[in-house]
Amino acid sequence: MLIAALAILAGFVLLIWSADRFVDGAAVSAKYAGLSPLLIGMLVIGFGTSAPEMLVSALAALDGNTNLALGNAIGSNIVNTSLILGCTALIAPIAVQSTILKKEIPILVGAVLVVGALFMNNALSRLDAWVILAAFFAFIFWSLKTAKMTPDSSLEADVEETANTNISLKKAIFMLVTGLVILIGSSRLLVWGAVEIATELQVSDLIIGLTIVALGTSLPELASSIIAARKGQHDLALGNIIGSNIFNILAVVGIAGAIQPIESLSLDIMHRDWPFMAVLTVAIFFMGIGLKKQGRINRVEGGILLSAYIGYTLWLVTSAL
Repeated sequence: MLIAALAILAGFVLLIWSADRFVDGAAVSAKYAGLSPLLIGMLVIGFGTSAPEMLVSALAALDGNTNLALGNAIGSNIVNTSLILGCTALIAPIAVQSTILKKEIPILVGAVLVVGALFMNNALSRLDAWVILAAFFAFIFWSLKTAKMTPDSSLEADVEETANTNISLKKAIFMLVTGLVILIGSSRLLVWGAVEIATELQVSDLIIGLTIVALGTSLPELASSIIAARKGQHDLALGNIIGSNIFNILAVVGIAGAIQPIESLSLDIMHRDWPFMAVLTVAIFFMGIGLKKQGRINRVEGGILLSAYIGYTLWLVTSAL
């Protein structure tokens, strides 16, 4: 048990460190390759901050721990939307200015509903997984097309401001490769420790995935969003969350299902976890879009989101006892 706990702790530390190096290396390499700051923000950074979830869920699926894989994906979205966005809004209210983000938020709502519809038969077949992945690739195509049509987005200015131009291409590639290698190793360590803890405590893999693993793999989003909010880069702070959630619900769930189809989903996913994630997503839709005024997530709404996370976590803990 102690060794498993140390493995989880070491996995988290290495995961955060390697994810940061991977994102920086990928962003600078993409800039040298001629990608626009907007594309770097939407795709490269979005993929990079979701890399821990992708690798952890993929490795869990390869080991046959599908509940851990799905719990990580759904739990990460819950952590992103409630804990991270709530804390970020408490630090600095988030004003939504980017027209692209206003289009991405409805896409996130649609993605959550599509995955929920595929879950309705209490299974996730390989065909379902490929449908989800097809939706993900359609989103990537849309992002590329939108980026070319919207060169003056405020999100682009935020990404341009954070870009580190002092890193050479050679160093960026080294950071990219080493970050990815350590990401894979730390993800494997984290999955092993989580499964061992679940076995020792006789707690389901789903609960471990929704709590410990989801929180740990979402730490890169927490750091990047809070830093962006403190700099007044509102669109980047929210963009990190929205982009990561789309990657999680489409790419992470799709990859896990393609690797290991699920013949019988846990009823808790449909009765508790997916509905809670869906409610949070719809709440962000109304907060971020703004019906008759500019979309804005204020401190009161941030407090509500944070309270929702605390209540949900207590719900999970009590149900596991």
